[in-house]
This record gives sequence, structure tokens and C-alpha cells, in this order.
Amino acid sequence: MGGDDPRRQVPRTDDMLADPRLAEACSRLGRPLVKQVIAGVQELVRTGTLPPGDVVEESARALPATAATLRPVVNATGVLVHTNLGRAPLSTAAVTALIAASGTTDLELDLATGRRGRRGKGAVDALCAAVAAAQAALIVNNGAAALVLVATALAQGKEIIVARGELVEIGDGFRIPDLLVSTGARLREVGTTNRVAFEDYAAAVGPDTGFVLKVHPSNFVVRGFTSSVEVRRLSALAVPVVADVGSGLLVPHPAIPDEPDVQSTLAAGAALVTASGDKLLGGPQSGLILGSPELVEILRRHPLARALRVDKLTLAALEATLRGPRPPVSQALEADTDRLRERARRLAARLQDRGIPASAVDSAARVGGGGAPGVSLASAAVSLPSAYAAALRTGQQPVLARIERDRCLLDLRALDPQTDDVLHVAVTAAQLSMAAAVEGEAATLNQAGLTRRD
Repeated sequence: MGGDDPRRQVPRTDDMLADPRLAEACSRLGRPLVKQVIAGVQELVRTGTLPPGDVVEESARALPATAATLRPVVNATGVLVHTNLGRAPLSTAAVTALIAASGTTDLELDLATGRRGRRGKGAVDALCAAVAAAQAALIVNNGAAALVLVATALAQGKEIIVARGELVEIGDGFRIPDLLVSTGARLREVGTTNRVAFEDYAAAVGPDTGFVLKVHPSNFVVRGFTSSVEVRRLSALAVPVVADVGSGLLVPHPAIPDEPDVQSTLAAGAALVTASGDKLLGGPQSGLILGSPELVEILRRHPLARALRVDKLTLAALEATLRGPRPPVSQALEADTDRLRERARRLAARLQDRGIPASAVDSAARVGGGGAPGVSLASAAVSLPSAYAAALRTGQQPVLARIERDRCLLDLRALDPQTDDVLHVAVTAAQLSMAAAVEGEAATLNQAGLTRRD
């Protein structure tokens, strides 16, 4: 091999690890991960893509911020609770509580007596304080787990009465009836797809009935010749009524008046209400069960409850969400449209000053996460050419936008005003990367004696 063979010019891994920046990264991220990044950069030198003298600098630049593969993404889609982005972003109070709980805590210890304490008491008390009609509560690891525990503890070997039009399928092919049947319960379907009456429920109630289930359709709306039975009417039946409200709205909200909430559903007579903690509540992933003290205690003592319980981090974040200031989802839901428009105008003007074809436009946001289907929330966005969407998504700070009418929209409703500076930097970087890509393509074609065709 010649002396200029790239493979002979690759710096040794041990020599690179001696660099202070990479040595510090080993203590923060772990030596194996840093070596993995170095190996990838060394390969660039071997292929002639990177000069040998830049290998340490490029390795330091390529290091991830944390030892985990999850990356923070700016949610500019206009979907407030985006399932693919981890649903509700946590409040600062919740993040602070989560960090404080990451070490050893009094999770199951009463510090005053030195004896064993009730796990999650603080979060349960906060939940009951937030929902006046709740006499008791239990927290499990997600909304589906809440429904599984209720069905297993109250209806295993029995019947669950449910309207045919409420046997729904939610994201990723997940079907409520399959979940319920897996617990050993039997489904007693009543009514038709579009209509059900109180008499249908009453006729189905019998000695084998575990409970009547009321399921919020969540991610779709049925209109036209329809009828359903409210919880208040169902509560006259001689069996418990369990209502799955899904989205985690604890009390009524004026922005989404038709969305069922836990407080109103319990006040209407439901024995138990199940919901998610990481949707409209704005907390960590969790399943909430609120209602009758007797039934909640049956669930708490059931063996399956141990398998579905949440960890100390979830309990800490949930309690802080309930006791602390309004979480980001609530702030986004209540955002002032005029202020959103002003933010969009300012950001678009700053981008225009950089030669970027940006404009401020009105937009329509939505709740997402199965909440308030069909409800549109007035919003504002920065409009860019559609080509920016991919460059923003794959940038150093990923930004997920929305493509609408062949335009890339950066909707601001789900974003804190401080994020506007982040968007400015990300769009500017996207412009530079797109320009570099075009120049690189032109150079390649030029070398081949071809001309780029637009």
C-alpha cells in the first residue's frame, strides 16, 4: 500500500480517547458509546470522506447529548398531544420532581415512624384533590392497564355489557374488545353500531353481569341517525357502571366542551372512571382509576395490580403535574390566537431577513392523542416550501412540521414562545444544509460531465 493510503492515516482509538473532550465524554456517556462514535468517524477517514486531521473534532461533534437513543424533537405539527412524539411534554415542576426522585426516596417509608408507608400516597391524594367527586384512586402504568385491571378484578368469568358502537379500535390496531376478552371476561354487546337505548342495557343485566362499560369513542365521531345512553341514566341499573373517558381531562374545559371529563362522569353516577395521565392531564404515561372506595380497594388488592403498578419516577412526575403550575398541554390548549399570530409574524420576518421564503399564516391545530376528535383549534404557523420538512426533521435539532397544500407549516400552538429562537436556528440550518446538498449534487454532476436539471 502507498504512503497516502487513508487506512494508514486513521488516528488510533486510544490516542483519540486521550483528548480531553473525548475523555470527559467517556465519564458522561460511557466508554463503549464514545468508542462506537469514534469508530464511525474513523470509517469516514478510511473512505476518504473526512481528512484525518478532523477526526477528533468530528467525533466530539457527533457525540450524543445523553447515553440514550431518544432525541428531543420540536413539535411544530399543531397536534398538542402527539402519540409518536411521546404524548404530553412534562412541566418544569414534573421534570424537577422526577430528577429529585431519581435517587433513594421515601417511596414506601414513613419517615416519621420509620415503618412501611403507603406507596404513591402523595400522588393519589393529589389526584383525589383535583377531582372532587373521586373518593378513592389508583394509579397504574397506562390507560389500557387500568381497563385490564378493572375487567380482571370485577368481571373475570362474568359478562361486561357494552354498546356495539363503543367497541373501538385505537392506534396501532389495538382493539378494546380484544383487550377485555383477554382478561377472561365475556362481552355482552347491546344495541347496534349507531344506536343503543337504555332498554338494551337493562334487558342484558343479569346474575352474570360484572359491570356495564361506557367507552368514549376517542378518535372518531359518529353523526346522523344515532343515539347513546348517558352515564347518569345507566347509573340507575343494579350493577356498577365503569366509564373509560380516555383522554385524561379531569374537569370540564371550555375549549373542548364536548370532551368527557372525570369529575362530571363520576358526578353523573359512574362507579369507576378510567383515564390516561399522559394526554390532556399533561403528565407522565399512567393509567388513572377513580371512584368508589370499595371497588378501588378490590382493584388495589388484586394480584394483577402489582404487575401494573407505576414506579417512583411516574408517581413523582404525576403528583407534581397535579400540584404544580399548568403543564404545557394546558397552556397550549388555552393559548391566545392573537399572540400566536404575532409570534408567527415575528419569526417569519426574521427568517425573511436571512433570505428564507417564509410567511405567517393562520392554521388549525388539534388536540390529538384520541382527545376531542373533530375539534379544530385556531392557531398560527410559519409557512415554508415543502422541501424544508425533511431537512428540519433530520437536522441536529429535529423539528417535526406539518405538510399542508404542498407547504411546510411550523404550527406554534404546541410550542412555548422560547422555542421560537430554536425554530429560527433550525430553519436557518436547514437552509444551509439544503444549499450544501444542491452544491454537492452540482459538483458531482459536473465531474461526470453532466448538467443538473431542475
